[in-house]
Amino acid sequence: MHAVLIRHADNLVSSFGILKLFNDNEHNVFSCVTLEPPFLFNEKRISCIPCGNYIVKKRWSLKYGFHFHVLNVPYRSMILIHHGNFYTNTLGCIVVGSEFKDINNDGIDDIFNSKATLKKLYALLPSHFTLCIKNDY
Repeated sequence: MHAVLIRHADNLVSSFGILKLFNDNEHNVFSCVTLEPPFLFNEKRISCIPCGNYIVKKRWSLKYGFHFHVLNVPYRSMILIHHGNFYTNTLGCIVVGSEFKDINNDGIDDIFNSKATLKKLYALLPSHFTLCIKNDY
């Protein structure tokens, strides 16, 4: 199993994408939406990470519960895939959900159904997997 995150839009506050999981036969077995900060030259806590291939492992913490840790990000550490609703929840990480929705009526799309989506991802993915990140904009 491996994952592909395709970023399809980027504005001054957020980067929006789709995360797709593929089985060994290259069939798409699950998809969800992603929210990250915009690309700001890989600056810590304010930028999404560069496009590329990464190893990801399952992790647990008090703050996020079960989530994922993206390894070997150049010049960065503790990049996570976790739950959250708003761009302010990302801090350089990847937030997942079932759809984009302006939850707080600020005119900026947020992530909806994040905890349930993360739970599904955690059940589907193995302890380690490859994540390929691409831009489509």
